[in-house]
Amino acid sequence: MLDKVMPPETPDRTEADEADAAEREAAPRSNLVRRIWPHRLTSRIVLLNLLGLIVLVSGILYFNQFRQGLIDARVQSLTTQAQIIAAAVAGSATVDTGSIVIDPDSLADSNEEMLPDSDQLSSLDFPIDPEAAGPVLKRLLANTTVRARIIDKDGNLVVDSRFLYSRGDIVQSDLPPLYGERDGFSIRALWNRFVTWTFSYDYPKQIEYGIDNGKDFPEVDAALKGAKVSLVRLNDRGQIIVVVAVPIQRFRAVLGSLVLSTTGGEIDNVLRAERQVVLMTFGFVALVTILLSTLLASTIALPLRKLAAAAERVRRGINKRVEIPDFSSRGDEIGDLSGAVRDMTNALYNRIAAIEAFAADVSHELKNPLTSLRSAVETLAYAKTPDQRERLVEIVNHDVKRLDRLITDISDASRLDAELARGEAQAFDMSQLLESITNYANDTRKEGQAEVEFEIAKPPPGMDRAKAYTVMGHDSRLGQVVRNLIDNARSFTRPGSKLNVRVRRVGPDVEFRVDDSGPGIPPDNLQRVFERFYTDRPDGSFGSNSGLGLSISQQIVDAHKGRIWAENRYGKPDETGEKPVLGARFTVRIPAAPHA
Repeated sequence: MLDKVMPPETPDRTEADEADAAEREAAPRSNLVRRIWPHRLTSRIVLLNLLGLIVLVSGILYFNQFRQGLIDARVQSLTTQAQIIAAAVAGSATVDTGSIVIDPDSLADSNEEMLPDSDQLSSLDFPIDPEAAGPVLKRLLANTTVRARIIDKDGNLVVDSRFLYSRGDIVQSDLPPLYGERDGFSIRALWNRFVTWTFSYDYPKQIEYGIDNGKDFPEVDAALKGAKVSLVRLNDRGQIIVVVAVPIQRFRAVLGSLVLSTTGGEIDNVLRAERQVVLMTFGFVALVTILLSTLLASTIALPLRKLAAAAERVRRGINKRVEIPDFSSRGDEIGDLSGAVRDMTNALYNRIAAIEAFAADVSHELKNPLTSLRSAVETLAYAKTPDQRERLVEIVNHDVKRLDRLITDISDASRLDAELARGEAQAFDMSQLLESITNYANDTRKEGQAEVEFEIAKPPPGMDRAKAYTVMGHDSRLGQVVRNLIDNARSFTRPGSKLNVRVRRVGPDVEFRVDDSGPGIPPDNLQRVFERFYTDRPDGSFGSNSGLGLSISQQIVDAHKGRIWAENRYGKPDETGEKPVLGARFTVRIPAAPHA
């Protein structure tokens, strides 16, 4: 009989397992950081990468909006300034060469029809006086970087604020040099080139006006027609220039066009500062991302290196049990891997220990019949009578059969795990399997062997027989368990008695049990009956069993995630108060199929 006994009411989880489970459940609730921070490595990596990308995109969007806001604000202020300057030029820097006569006596009674009409106004000539316009521009553009140009209605350049007239002399005001223009190959020059290349614009190029080609420019032409125009252009250095053109009007006559333009670099200097802020922010974010990524990589690489080193020690270890690092508290894939490697290693060590124990047991069990066989063979040469020789030959045959049975059972037990792992589990009706085996056992029973009775309990309400007793597994191996239990029970059953095989549904499990009417199992041996090569047979049956039947049965049941245990059946108390033993009972529970 086999090695492990589990009483029917034995819980599946120990107190230590429950304590560990409670600790694992309480740990996340007590750790605020782990509740906020993602547990999975994939989530962490994606979050970090997205964070850097979001900051970068936000900086770019902010910069674009800021740039457009600067341009719009400059256009608005420049337009207002141009209108003021145009009105001042029209009022003080023009000379009329025609006249309109208005009767003052009838002015009080005048109406719109008495005012000069458009034809009259257009016939007047108000030429712009450069000598008068220069001081006006000088006064209104003082302390500013705005460039003003006045173009008459014929497209001729009249005044350019870059060249201001004062007492007959020409004063030239140079534009400030480009920032970093003469840096050569310095860090500042490289930085400027990088910024220029990174933040390039697609605005049209600014073309300087000639002396007499003002009408060739759309903003001037539109202003001479009475419209206000604003546009953005780039100078030859790639700097933004805002240009505003407004008409210079006196009464209803357009005298010319006033063009105001910003100095190259005015807006670019502000944008450059913002670019530096954005790029510095990006650099900081990049640095933080690198540090966090390095930290994250270390949290991945370091545990993996430890696990790899431990696995290598397990591979090279001979007599030393290697402990695998435990990272299950991390709650991520590394923790899952650590737990899986630990379980695999423990299973490997257990398998090695089981193989070593199995090999020792096999060696011990094979030596007994071999020793008896050798002794009988050596004694056979000294036998003097035919009876002695016949007796020795009988011993030899018995030992040979015993060796054959041992080798067969040992071979079956050694390949059982691999066979169960390779085989594909299938659904089948356990009650039908039990009924077929019991019928076959009755049909093939020998004289004096106990008859087997089969009983099927009523299925639970709402279930038919097929659904109630369907399990997932290997029917041939579970059938082997039933045959081993029946053969074991027959060897202990009293002559003339019967065996009872009963199947029923117990919660999520299918249970079957085999009852015999033998002497029972000593309480101290209830756990030993499942040990390999353990046998406690009645007198006269020595050598008839290998002692592996119940051990193999437990191995098969464990592979099906089930349980098997042994217990004694007791009758009613006698006059002494003791309960007589009615026989032994072996109970097997196998999980029912998921749909059942």
